[in-house]
Amino acid sequence: MELLFVALGGAILGLAARYALPRRHTYGSALVPAIGTGVAAVVWVALTWLGWPWDGGWIWVVSLVAAGVASAAFVLLIAPRREHADAALFERLARPGATARRA
Repeated sequence: MELLFVALGGAILGLAARYALPRRHTYGSALVPAIGTGVAAVVWVALTWLGWPWDGGWIWVVSLVAAGVASAAFVLLIAPRREHADAALFERLARPGATARRA
């Protein structure tokens, strides 16, 4: 049951990162909450395997902080790369004959 709660917390932190950080038009609405959910769940399970008690406070803090940091980091990595890839694709599609003449 606690895994469900920590996964929900990761999803909420991912959702907060999606709407708090800029350039949200460059990726889907479910991507960042899914990343937050996955990271929170994986960190939680890893820490329980390491013997951390599930009713302790530190497992919650570490899992949720990792989910929030991972969500924000992915937003800051994905958005500029997507903008660059979209601009490159637009340039390639806007001049279809230019690439054929170079080849």
